[in-house]
Amino acid sequence: MELVADILLAAGALGAGLYCFVLARRLKRFNDLEKGVGGAVAVLSSQVDTLSRTLAAAQAASGNSNAALDELTRNAEAVAKRLELMMAAMHDVPPPKPEPEQANAGETKAQDQETPKPAVTPGVMFMRHDRSGTGGI
Repeated sequence: MELVADILLAAGALGAGLYCFVLARRLKRFNDLEKGVGGAVAVLSSQVDTLSRTLAAAQAASGNSNAALDELTRNAEAVAKRLELMMAAMHDVPPPKPEPEQANAGETKAQDQETPKPAVTPGVMFMRHDRSGTGGI
């Protein structure tokens, strides 16, 4: 009976040793730096470092852009105030007076046909002048 118990004990020890050997090989493959989880962890770690640097650079760039945008906004508000003052001042300017009529009506008709004048209505704040000489507005 002791012999059978010793044989079973030796067989159990050999089975446990074989099982440990197989587990050790699987663990090596699992932690392999090129193919296994170890490689995936290494790649993810390098990507986290890269993303951290990129995030820091983006935050610095957004801070600079924010400062530039604040300055541009202040300048735009100042210009808008100046434009509002100019628009308010334009209400004080009298409308342009029509040109005096010429003595010869025939010359006036010929001149009107060559260069038509833009219609001026009272109360118009801005008037576009014809600079091209074609007579269009």
